[in-house]
Formats: sequence, structure tokens, C-alpha cells
Amino acid sequence: MKLKLMTGLASLAVLSCGNPEPSFREPADIQALLPAEDALWNNVEPGLNAGWVSADFRYSRAEVPMAVFLDTLKFVAWRGERLSGQLLLWTADGKKRVRCVPGDFVSSDAVISSGNASCSFVRYTLADTPEPACKCSKKEDHPYMIVPDMIDDIPQMDIDARTTRPVWFSLDVPSDADPGVYNGEVLVKSGSRTVKRLPVSVNVKDRTLPAVEDWTYHLDLWQHPSAVARTSETEMWSDGHFEALRREMRQLALAGQKVITCTLNRDPWNHQCYDGYENMIQWTLGSDGTWRYDYTVFDRWVELMMSLGINKFINCYSIVPWNCLLDYYDEASSEVKTVEARPGTEMFEQFWKPFLIDFKSHLAGKGWLEITNIAMDERSPEEMDAAARLLAECAPEMGFAIADNHQSYRKYTMMRDVCVDISNPMDQNDIASRRDSGSVSTFYACCSTMFPNTYTFSAPYEAEMLVLYGEAMNYDGMLRWAYNSWPEDPCYDSRFGHFGSGDTYFVYPGGRSSMRFERLRDGIEMAEKVRVLRKEACCDGNLAGKVDEALRPLLEHNISDAGYPWQEVLARVTEKINSL
Repeated sequence: MKLKLMTGLASLAVLSCGNPEPSFREPADIQALLPAEDALWNNVEPGLNAGWVSADFRYSRAEVPMAVFLDTLKFVAWRGERLSGQLLLWTADGKKRVRCVPGDFVSSDAVISSGNASCSFVRYTLADTPEPACKCSKKEDHPYMIVPDMIDDIPQMDIDARTTRPVWFSLDVPSDADPGVYNGEVLVKSGSRTVKRLPVSVNVKDRTLPAVEDWTYHLDLWQHPSAVARTSETEMWSDGHFEALRREMRQLALAGQKVITCTLNRDPWNHQCYDGYENMIQWTLGSDGTWRYDYTVFDRWVELMMSLGINKFINCYSIVPWNCLLDYYDEASSEVKTVEARPGTEMFEQFWKPFLIDFKSHLAGKGWLEITNIAMDERSPEEMDAAARLLAECAPEMGFAIADNHQSYRKYTMMRDVCVDISNPMDQNDIASRRDSGSVSTFYACCSTMFPNTYTFSAPYEAEMLVLYGEAMNYDGMLRWAYNSWPEDPCYDSRFGHFGSGDTYFVYPGGRSSMRFERLRDGIEMAEKVRVLRKEACCDGNLAGKVDEALRPLLEHNISDAGYPWQEVLARVTEKINSL
């Protein structure tokens, strides 16, 4: 099913979301249906239609679905695994108060309660068309699409006439479930009447996925607290803001996130997001010429994230911010001042040296010193040299974390957390030696990567494919900018600047997930299965060969070739892993 392409914004309308109090605006289709499409709706039988479809793809809201429908949604699962599926609802004449209700899942002698399952309506947002993301000028007449992405939390919905509505199905298999084949169904209801029964079959294997807190996959999605303050309409760093942060970050923790994103001073990325990054540490130059640093916000943020189970690394951006500007309060003049402190200059050492010495002492007192990294994003080798020298002098107990597009990691011993561009892979010997030393090696996809990626116009399977490609490449995990750097109104319009739409976030305000994020988590679960199998393979050489063989198809073709049948490859890879 092709998604509808559009140009221009002048005629943009607002679609009623079918709720007494809609949680947000959903964009309306602008272009009229083509005659052939209109005729298809004329041939749809009255009432509400429903069927299981692949969770790998997105489906148009305006068109009659021409997908391959499944008689039964079938899974092979480990205990403790979350399963994802997709069903479509479509109607020519419209239906009120539609709900999708999972029942219990029953085997010959056990039950998985319906409380472990959910069906959630997927909402549509504006997105770019699939074009080279960073090279696109995004002028006013740039074509765009309406795509389904956000998984909403509303219990029911009115389905308008001549529309299709995706529904996301999730099932958390209990970690203590008995092995066996469980059968159940999802009831599609309109009002009090059941209009369709959609069967589900789950083959639970005699294997258990580790608990999330024991996952070893190194997930690093950068967080953005300022965006949460805006969308939750709370004062920055207030109690209400921290409550909202806990809600937004909980699902990140449940995906196995390992890293806390912190800022050392003013916006380290030079405000390339819709919201600037606010300071977490307040710098004050006293009247006597000595420096004082207030870590109250920094500490509270780190403690919040750790309470959610995100506690492997604290990555602090940055002693080399993108514009090298620093803010501080000057007590003598009672003013906030801004200075430029470029690496290699006297100003750089004058400002950063006393801070690093004080910061090291503070971290040691909190017990965080050895998990804290000074983090940098794609900085030049010259800037890295100056920063590395200063860090080695003032705080050698800390490490570096870097998104590295210059292979700088080979020059320094303190590169604790290195992430390389997907198009410039790390040498396998480097990965092995870094792992032996306790360092982390990951990869990232960014706005210069067209495929595979996690844009709102990307096929959902691409998120899972990225994770398993990294697993085949022997990386420790994956980094992505960003988890929640939201544009002005992401629920309505996922586009932002010259970035590909959705490049800046995975989830939506209010603790809502997305198709992309759920498939990313599916991939991480598959990666954890691979790691369990690899651990067992230490005592079983035959199994080791089978694991490598299962992943090998992801490396047998150019990963950036979007025309290759990757969806079929991914299906074979996951089937093979499950068979082991």
C-alpha cells in the first residue's frame, strides 16, 4: 500500500480524532482520491473490516488496504519477550466507538492472561518523502506524506468513513510461562457489538530472555529534558518537570538504555534542535576570583535516571561544544557572561581546568567517577587532541565517549565509549581489543544515512534491521540522536529543519511509543537472544557456527541498498535465531 504524497501546506486541515477530547490534532488528507481509489471504496462492504497484516510496513489512511492479510497472527517467542503485531481496520461508511480487545491466551494446560496484551490505535503525522535527508532544502513546496507512527493510549476511537486505521498489538510473554502453543484472539468491537475475531497463536519456547536490567546490549539514545519541560508545560527543573521526565524516560529504561545524557554548560549542540539544552550545572565566578559549581540539577537528573535502571555510563556533553561557548555568572558584575573557549587556546584551559578538577571531586563523592565520560560529537582531530590532553591532566579517571567520524579512538587510551558511523565500520580487531579492555564499541545512523534508518517515513522493520546488522558486525550496541528532541508539534508534524522527519525523536510526548521504537526494542530482544546463544556457544562450537550463519545474510549485500529485499532477509534471520 502506497502512502499518499502531497505538496504545499496552504490547504492543511484538521481531522477529528473521534474522541470527546482529542489528545492532539491529526492532519487531514488534502488531495482528493483518484477515481480508481474512489471506486475501490465504493466496492467495500458496509461495516467495519479488520485483518492481521505485517508489522514491517506502514499503511495509508486514505486508501483501501491491499496488503497480504494473515488468517492467524503467529509468533515464536522466548519467555520474557515482548511481541509486536499489526492489524488494520477499514470502513467505507464509518464506525463509532471502536475498540480492539485481546482475550486470554490458552495452551493445553496454561494461560497467559489478557492483561499481558494490548491493542493501541496508531496515529498519523506529517512526514517527509524518502529523499536524501541532509541534502534536501525542504522548501515550502517540498512534497510530504501522512504516515502512521505514534502508538496512542486512547481506549476507543471513531473510524471515519473511507479511512483505514492501523492498530498495534503487543504481548508480554511472562518470564515464568510454561512452554507450549498458546491460542487466543483479539475481539474487534464497535460499541457493545463484536464485529470480528482475529486469532493469535504463540509458540513459547523453553528459553527465557534475561530481564531488562540484565540486558547487555549497549543502547544509547540521547535524551532532551528541555523538550519535556515545553511539552509538559512545566517549569524547567521543577518538581513537575522531573515527574514528567520520569514518565517519558520509563519506556527508554524498559528498552534497555545504558547511558544518561548530561550537559556541562550551555547548549553543546549549538541549538540545532527545536529546544535548546538548558544547563545542568551552574557556573559562578566569585568576586574573589574562585569558581563555584552548583550540581543540584545534575545530581537530581542522574539520580532519576539511575532509579529507572539506567546506570552504566554518564556521558557529559561537552568540553568541546559545537560553538565552544560557555556561560557563567560573574559575581562581581552580577551578570551572566558568555566566553568562547576553543580547544588549544589559553581560554580553554583557564575555564575547563578548574571545572574538571572540581567535577572529578564531586563525582568521586557521589560514587560516579568511574562511569562518567566526557562526551563529544563528531569533533575534529585537532580539537580532540587538546581535549584529551586536558582530561588526562585533570581527571584521568574519567573516560571519553565520542561519536567518531575520524577514527580518533585509535589515538587515545581513555576512549571508553566509541561510536562510529554505520558507513565507516570499525575494524573487527579493534572491536575485539576494545572489548577485552572493557571499552564499548557501537555504531550510529544519522541524518546522512538514507537506509536503513528510523525516520517516520522509514519502514518499521528498518529499526530492527539496524540492531541486528550491528549484531552481525559484532558491535556492542547502537547510538542514535535522539530519543525525544521533539519539533514544535510532533504528533501533528514530524518534520524539522533539514533533517529527515523523525530523525530527532523515537517517541511522542505523554509517554507514547511509536512503531519505530517498538521495532527497535524487538531488535534489541533479538540481539539479547543472540548473546545468550553466543554465551552457550562457548561450550558448543557447533552452536557458534549456527549463530554466525543465522546473521550472515545481513552482511552479504551492501546494507545501504534500499532496493534489496531486506525485509525478507530480516524475516529469515529472525526465524533462524528463533529456531536455535
